[in-house]
Amino acid sequence: MRKLRNEELNRLSLEDYKEIEKSPITIVLDNVRSLNNIGSVFRTADGFRIERVILCGISTCPPHREIHKTALGAEESVLWDYHEDTSAAISGLHEEGYTLIAVEQAEHAIQLCDFEAIQHGKMALIFGHEVKGVQQAVVDECDVVIEIPQYGTKHSFNISVSVGIVLWEVFRQLH
Repeated sequence: MRKLRNEELNRLSLEDYKEIEKSPITIVLDNVRSLNNIGSVFRTADGFRIERVILCGISTCPPHREIHKTALGAEESVLWDYHEDTSAAISGLHEEGYTLIAVEQAEHAIQLCDFEAIQHGKMALIFGHEVKGVQQAVVDECDVVIEIPQYGTKHSFNISVSVGIVLWEVFRQLH
C-alpha cells in the first residue's frame, strides 16, 4: 500500500466547504479551558462536517495562536459562536428544534453504543470542562445524556478524544 499525497485526497476548498450541506450536529463546549482541546474540536468538527461549534463561558474564541496550532485552520471553515452562558445557548438551540444531548457520566445515561442518533433529528452535543464536566444545571436542561463506556482505571477521556469518539459514532449512524 502507498500513502496518498495531499493532492490525491480530493479535499474541499474552504469556499466549497462553507457551501456544502452539513451534518445536523452542533457541538457546545461548556467552559472548556484548554485552547488545544478547543482547536482539536474544531479540527474534528471540520472532518465530520458538522454545522457549528458554540463556545460558552471560559472557552476561548478564535482567532488565537494556541487554538490554531491544533485546529490547523479548521476554525476558519467551521461556523462558530460564543455565548457567555451555556444555559442561554442551549435554550436557543432547543427553540430551534435541536435535541439537547449532554455527554456526561450521569444516572440513567444511555451508553453510546446503545444511543440511536437517527431518532433525534438535529442534535446539540454538549461537552464540558476538563475536570468538572458539563454543569449540572446544563445536564438538567438536556433531553438525553449519553456516556462513553470506559473499562480502565481512569474515569474520563480527554475532551477532544470524547468529541472524536461521539462524533464518529453519531456520524456513522447518520451516514
